[in-house]
Amino acid sequence: MPTRRTPVARAGGARPEALFQPPPERQPLAARMRPRTLAEFVGQDHLVGERGPLRRSVARGHLSSTLLWGPPGSGKTSLARLLAQEIGAEFATMSAVMSGVADVRATIAAAQDRLALNQQRTVLFLDEIHRFNKAQQDALLPHVEDGTITLIGATTENPYFEVNSALLSRMRVWRLDTLSDDDVATVVRRALDDKERGLAGDLGPDGGVTLEPAAFDHLISLAGGDARAAMNVLEGAVALAEAEGTRDAAGHVSPTLDDVEQAAQQRVLAYDRAGDGHYDTVSAFIKSLRGNDPDGALYWLASMIAAGEDPRFIARRLIISASEDVGNADPRALQVAVAAAQALDHVGLPEAQYALAQATTYLATAPKSNRSGIAYWAAAGDVEARGSLPVPLHLRQAGDRRMKQHGIGIGYRYPHDFEGADVDQQYLPDELADRRYYLPTDQGYEATISGRQASRTDARAAAKTSGRAPRNPNPTPEIGKSDLMRTREATRKKLAETEKTDAGG
Repeated sequence: MPTRRTPVARAGGARPEALFQPPPERQPLAARMRPRTLAEFVGQDHLVGERGPLRRSVARGHLSSTLLWGPPGSGKTSLARLLAQEIGAEFATMSAVMSGVADVRATIAAAQDRLALNQQRTVLFLDEIHRFNKAQQDALLPHVEDGTITLIGATTENPYFEVNSALLSRMRVWRLDTLSDDDVATVVRRALDDKERGLAGDLGPDGGVTLEPAAFDHLISLAGGDARAAMNVLEGAVALAEAEGTRDAAGHVSPTLDDVEQAAQQRVLAYDRAGDGHYDTVSAFIKSLRGNDPDGALYWLASMIAAGEDPRFIARRLIISASEDVGNADPRALQVAVAAAQALDHVGLPEAQYALAQATTYLATAPKSNRSGIAYWAAAGDVEARGSLPVPLHLRQAGDRRMKQHGIGIGYRYPHDFEGADVDQQYLPDELADRRYYLPTDQGYEATISGRQASRTDARAAAKTSGRAPRNPNPTPEIGKSDLMRTREATRKKLAETEKTDAGG
């Protein structure tokens, strides 16, 4: 009978960090240059700096279950390994993409044996923890709670959406920031100068590597705060330069700006259409529009398009912003936004970038008012709180003249019969007669609306004082009913009777 392979040895199962490592010459530069101590770790000073909470915690030998949330290349895996090293714990790794509940159970069993026999703690590093489903996450709960393992999860997604609340309540969430350009530059210089693991020794090309200033600066810019991306592009550029025999006067392999660009192929964009990059970028776009900054709005627009965002999504956000943030301060804004969406449907990308840019700059520079939206939600709040209140009798439709015996349709005054096509009468339900929802600002066209409302208020007050609303000096002319109008009225009455019958049934 063949020997049964233990689950720990399965592909994707948890395993000690020291095992199954390829030889250094087979490892990518980014893997070889992982920091060996917290002193070598670059960035995240708010967590592991001199007064960082994680550094002070592990200095006392304490490490609670932790969730590291941050963008790619910010150091989540390296930090997890170093934290385990600082407290003398066994470091086991598992990928949520390749592992299942069986792997979790095998890891827990090994951790229990390690704790019972050697009094050694186990840190389980679970990469891409958000890929575990609820059942898989639940399998970790009791062992995290009783201390069998110290779980360190890593995720690029928002954990408050992707990790179930039961597991989240047992972990501390630490947010890692995108590395600054100075941090990435430090990592790259270290890789260029390191003789043991980097490009300056036996693992690098003969003679070592230097980067001309323009190529170095471009590499840092391309990385976009992702140290791993910077190392991968550097390694690719070095390979290109070495193959082409590009060396400086001292004999160092010297990648050019063109080598860096070819190795990168395109700018590394920190954007994920389904993750936080998506929501953060569109948030910056909307807030730039609202904040009257066309330059910021254009930058985020270009970022989304370059990263492959669905342009229809962008067009929808422009339409929403036109009503939500511009509103009646410039009614044309909605027309421009809708026209941009239609242009996108007609011509598509890349030509529709002009229309999207036009709408973006128009909205960003337009006067702003959110009063229409505020008024609507105030009205919606009253509907929710009070229900659908009865329509005042004078506003109801008297489909049959006999309905007027009950007061239906009695007292309604036709605004066009009065001066200014306006007359004071109640349009809201009785319980809300004095409620005011829409209060226009003094921005853009809304200033005109505000002035118009003020004039009507004054005219209504004067009419109330005089006791008589002035009639329209140019009344609506009497027009004889044509056969077409009579047919239309008959049809409308018949429809009203049918609806009444249906309602009664």
